[in-house]
Amino acid sequence: MTGGPGQIAVTGATGRLGSRVARRLSAAGAATRLLVRDPSRAPELAGATVVRASFEDREAALAALAGVRTLFMVSASERPDRVAAHTAFVDAAAATGVEHLVYVSFDGAAPDCTFTLGRDHFATEQHVRASGLSFTFLRDNLYADFVPALVGDDGVIRGPAGDGRAAVVAQDDIADAAAAVLLDPSAHVGATYAMTGPEALSLAEAAAVLSEAQGREVRYEPETLEEAYASRRSYGAPDWQLDAWVSTYTAIAAGELDAVSGDVPRLTGHPATSLRQLLARGGSAY
Repeated sequence: MTGGPGQIAVTGATGRLGSRVARRLSAAGAATRLLVRDPSRAPELAGATVVRASFEDREAALAALAGVRTLFMVSASERPDRVAAHTAFVDAAAATGVEHLVYVSFDGAAPDCTFTLGRDHFATEQHVRASGLSFTFLRDNLYADFVPALVGDDGVIRGPAGDGRAAVVAQDDIADAAAAVLLDPSAHVGATYAMTGPEALSLAEAAAVLSEAQGREVRYEPETLEEAYASRRSYGAPDWQLDAWVSTYTAIAAGELDAVSGDVPRLTGHPATSLRQLLARGGSAY
């Protein structure tokens, strides 16, 4: 790919990450197209047009992507057919002449990674590679913004994470990195970046940070696999969803999320945000 980004399309622009990216692109003066399911929920941003589209509706996707040169693709909501939805949308992007696709993947994505949904991301990456599109993959660690939501009403984080660690990353840092790539895609062709925070924390350490920030005692209690499944079955979720929830913790226990990368500061020009810093400025997705 040569030259600038041209028209940039952003999926998930009504969500937490996509909206952050859209706002940064608007602030930079980029021409953007926001692809959303519900236009009434789309942010009103300078230089942005809003188009109704979904991953599964090929005709709508083809129309929405016409003339787009660079595409930011946030993964679809968690569901059993997510890979099929992703591949259909990637095919539509290739058919319309999109030149560069920036895909939000998962840190450590692999066909056999412990976190079950990470396998979906790997399958999507493989399809992107086979599509002929120029690409960049942003592989996100667990969101630091989500950590407060791990705490139960009783102030306890429970899960089978053992003493493992995760290099949790702030969504604002990911958005900064994504905007940098989208505004200069030719500099990132074929690159895979690991989006992590500046340190890897155990859940016990995360609980201590939360205790300090929230002014109450938060603690971590490890669960066995059996306990983890039993405690979550009360939500009535399907088995695949239970597997995803539990494997978030077992991936930590397996040491698959503890590597700290320097990609955030390299792409953004600023240090990665720690969980303590995020909480101090009131950051949380929940």
